Amino acid sequence: MTEQSTRERARNPQDLERLLVARQWAGDVDAMVALYEPEAVIDSSDGRLIEGLEAIRKYFAEYNASGRKFQSGSQRPALVAGDLALTSTRLSDGTVTGEVARRQSDGTWLWVLDRFSMAGERK
Repeated sequence: MTEQSTRERARNPQDLERLLVARQWAGDVDAMVALYEPEAVIDSSDGRLIEGLEAIRKYFAEYNASGRKFQSGSQRPALVAGDLALTSTRLSDGTVTGEVARRQSDGTWLWVLDRFSMAGERK
């Protein structure tokens, strides 16, 4: 994967999930973190809330080092209201993710909230 493809910006909230999975598979933690706002919060579904970019960077570095890989799933169409969007994906194990993205001043989108499991089983 080229530097340019790992640094593609989300022009649509639907781009965020695809970009996150591709960047994780490429092992590019900094590019993964670039998909989040500075004060973003991740609920990783293991009892922890990961708050802010440094904590998110550490979490993704540890996750990538474990050898586990994110999987693509079936994305629902984003629900957009002004500069906010709700995104969601159903993974093959039945897990449903939920995220809130915000449109930035340059028209791109970044996640503000990311819940890895809203329903279903997380394996």
